[in-house]
Amino acid sequence: MAKVVVLGAGLSGLASAALLAQAGHEVTVLERNSWLGGKSRRIELAGQRMDTGPALVTFPEVWQQFLDTFDSLGSLKSKDHAALSFTKLREVGRYYLRDEVTDLPVKPGHAWHEAWSRFAKQHDALTPSISKLLTSSPLDPKAFPSLIKMSKTYGFRLTTSSYLKSLRYLPASLKEVISIHTLNAGVSPKRSLALYASMTASMASQGISVPVGGVNEIALALSRLAIAAGADIKLDTAVKRIRARSVETNEATFAFDHLVSSLDPGVLKSLQTGKPKRVAKHRSCSGVAIYAVLKKPLGDDVVTHSVIMPDDANELHKNLDAAIPPRQTMTFVNYYRAGEIYPNTKDTVAVLLTAPADGKKYDLNSEWVRRELDRVSEKLGLKQPIDELFEQYEILNPDYFAQFGAAGGALYGATTPLWQSGPFHNPQYHNPLRPRLWRVGASVHPGGGIPAVLGGTLIASRAMLKTLGKVSRE
Repeated sequence: MAKVVVLGAGLSGLASAALLAQAGHEVTVLERNSWLGGKSRRIELAGQRMDTGPALVTFPEVWQQFLDTFDSLGSLKSKDHAALSFTKLREVGRYYLRDEVTDLPVKPGHAWHEAWSRFAKQHDALTPSISKLLTSSPLDPKAFPSLIKMSKTYGFRLTTSSYLKSLRYLPASLKEVISIHTLNAGVSPKRSLALYASMTASMASQGISVPVGGVNEIALALSRLAIAAGADIKLDTAVKRIRARSVETNEATFAFDHLVSSLDPGVLKSLQTGKPKRVAKHRSCSGVAIYAVLKKPLGDDVVTHSVIMPDDANELHKNLDAAIPPRQTMTFVNYYRAGEIYPNTKDTVAVLLTAPADGKKYDLNSEWVRRELDRVSEKLGLKQPIDELFEQYEILNPDYFAQFGAAGGALYGATTPLWQSGPFHNPQYHNPLRPRLWRVGASVHPGGGIPAVLGGTLIASRAMLKTLGKVSRE
């Protein structure tokens, strides 16, 4: 039996703890905050429940593969501790771009329908390959067929922008709708792999889901699995220093045989060396996340998930790269009617503005935020500014997200060169020169959302268990 310390009780940390404890190892999770889930946090406003952080679940087979792996490692059964039910949304989202409005998938009768159908048919065929790469090391021979299939599709057009540019049958505005999804990785389509173009079609084909009760239910389910398997989760426990074989916290010192980190790479290095964290020159975007309980419904025409796009995406990417507030940004509006997802008696909304990673604090009257709220209200056809409908609200700013470690509140930390993104990430899950250290989480697989976080955990944990083995509990 190995002593394993896991740094961070976000989704990846909890998932790692569950798998390793189920395999029979002694696992301790250290979390400096008072809640489970990291950026996936539950808040309460006016007596209503809302979850922060990731709002949607894609590639559901990754969650199922995680549960199957857990079940295979020990006698406990995931269904007894982590039963979740998911609700599939009617659309991936409704997109507002200048004078265009479309749902994804694009509906029959829309001017883009024929082009979208052609694009979706080709790229939906890549969905199994994407799922395989989400849960397999790119060096795994079993992943080679997926890599080959995808390389045949993209050729030498490695970036999202260069690949979409080559598809002459796609209307320019539809290309913008597809390429805006690269901001899920916090970077522009010129700096992201062509893989992100395919993900749009996969999401539209498979649909997107939300756990009944909210996304934080995933974190709670993972914690139940970890605790049932024997892991010890310690909240409000801040790490002060990492030594060769121990972790010093504000309360005690924890010895380890192996260390699993879900921390930002810069934070981890600072804790290891005792030196101040280096501020990365290039970093991903941040966010201004506004969560509100509504006085009255937004209206029957507002869908669950809306995306208000900028008129000029290039200008947005340029401003984000320079850490300058944008003239127009990409804004998500997640609207949940009473009793729809959460057990609430009132409608709630999350207005999520893509923001520069400048570490600042904004409010509803900050110039660019005010401008964006008015634009969102106009696009959704509201008769008054959306914030006038707020009964109670809370704002999470770049200064809040900076508490998770990345400079300026960058949601996905420092950006990496193209050749180190996607499956060929840096830092890696495990460096043979640091045999006791393993990495999981968004700092390793930035921008992939819940599937990449859980898939990356599977990759790292399988590799760990090849080293540690399973331990009999009898």
